[in-house]
Amino acid sequence: MAFVTRFAPSPTGYLHLGHAFSAMTAWRAALEAGGRFLLRIEDIDRTRCKPEFEAAILEDLEWLGITHDGEIRRQSDHFPDYAAALDKLRADGLVYRCFKTRKEIMEEIERAPHHPGEGPEGVIYAGPDEPIDPVEEEGRLAAGDPYAWRLSLGACRERLGADWDGLSFTETGEGPNGETGEIPIRPDLLGDVILARKDVGTSYHMAVVHDDALQGVTHVIRGQDLYHATHLHRLLIHLLGLPVPVWRHHGLMTGPDGKRYAKRDKSATLKSMRERGMTRKDVLTQLGFRD
Repeated sequence: MAFVTRFAPSPTGYLHLGHAFSAMTAWRAALEAGGRFLLRIEDIDRTRCKPEFEAAILEDLEWLGITHDGEIRRQSDHFPDYAAALDKLRADGLVYRCFKTRKEIMEEIERAPHHPGEGPEGVIYAGPDEPIDPVEEEGRLAAGDPYAWRLSLGACRERLGADWDGLSFTETGEGPNGETGEIPIRPDLLGDVILARKDVGTSYHMAVVHDDALQGVTHVIRGQDLYHATHLHRLLIHLLGLPVPVWRHHGLMTGPDGKRYAKRDKSATLKSMRERGMTRKDVLTQLGFRD
């Protein structure tokens, strides 16, 4: 079996130690398997993504000695691809327009105790009790109101029937609570997620599933912070008729305070470490790798 994995950072800031650990883990896994390691820039957020951050990512990876195979795929160049995937789900009646703001959704959750509220990925919106009236929808579209395309888990469950309970994914690493092996999917952990917006034609969930399949990724290696998203990604893969990879989620690097690194932690960025005189070997040692 071919082994293809990838590192897919978003250029919204400088890479930190957590990013370095994830990139090094995936790269070394590809080397050990005699496989391919791809680099993808996930820059669909045109407001926060900056060219200088992408340039810094490439510089950091080169400094770490991490090389990639083939051309770099930049998601901002491929919005029509994601729109076509959304069109398929729309034609199957599996998505709906949602005009609700975050504030309105939170108020709705507070009024309806049956809604799950907060989940591992933040606010869980279980969908409206009733679909929007077509006349109201047309009126809001004509008025230019902003909206999001949400995946309807209810429609998905109805369409899949008995197949719904049979879907699972293979975890070769370990989830946050020690989950490993064959894991039954639970998309309800995320609710009716946003797959695209009126002003941004895709979302992380849609783009990552599409690109992993297009690029032939066989092994998705990433941090445990994305473990719960895998339940949704496995469902999307099934709905879109895409090949199924295996997943390997690794533990997260944490700082002295016990919290995982974030892009706001300027002292933990690779850029700042180089500026302080740290060497590649110093960083690898801190990450737990041998040179």
